[in-house]
Amino acid sequence: VEALDVLADRGYFAGEEILACEALGVTPYLPKPQTSGAKAAGRFGKQDFVYQADQDAYRCPAGALLPRHMTTVEKGLTLHRYWDRASCTGCRLKPQCTPSVERRVTRWEHEAVIEALQARMDLTPRAMRTRRRLVEHPFGTIKAWMGHTHFLMKRLPNVKTEISLHILAYNLKRVMAVLGTKPLMEAIRA
Repeated sequence: VEALDVLADRGYFAGEEILACEALGVTPYLPKPQTSGAKAAGRFGKQDFVYQADQDAYRCPAGALLPRHMTTVEKGLTLHRYWDRASCTGCRLKPQCTPSVERRVTRWEHEAVIEALQARMDLTPRAMRTRRRLVEHPFGTIKAWMGHTHFLMKRLPNVKTEISLHILAYNLKRVMAVLGTKPLMEAIRA
């Protein structure tokens, strides 16, 4: 396969996995989950801060420049932290920004991959509707047939067999619904 586009829901969002997909030539499409409570509390979110690559700093909504102050490694990820206490101290937008002394913005060393993903998502707003239309109905139907949300079998090879049988049954029912049983039986006999 020369190029592969993959659609997933926000539950699968992980920067390291997105980076690995990009390295393999797989183009992922998935929305970024809201992990900060700032937006929910009516304050500025990280997306309101613009990264200035040439200065390795963030531009805040008030126009101040937040330079990089430190770099840490957390759970194997290299993270850069940006802030400027002096700018935050007298800022008129501070109540909309942070309840702390200063606003700190964290940037992963491969954040450009996440930004490219977000740009793709912004250019293809129908991608998630397409995913929902193609994926959610079969999974919902299969789960309803199973009568529960877990597999009966244990161990991965057995679970793979179980889901394969469910998918085969789903596909056969869809073919019968779309084409009818006669063309299906003719194709099986051929």
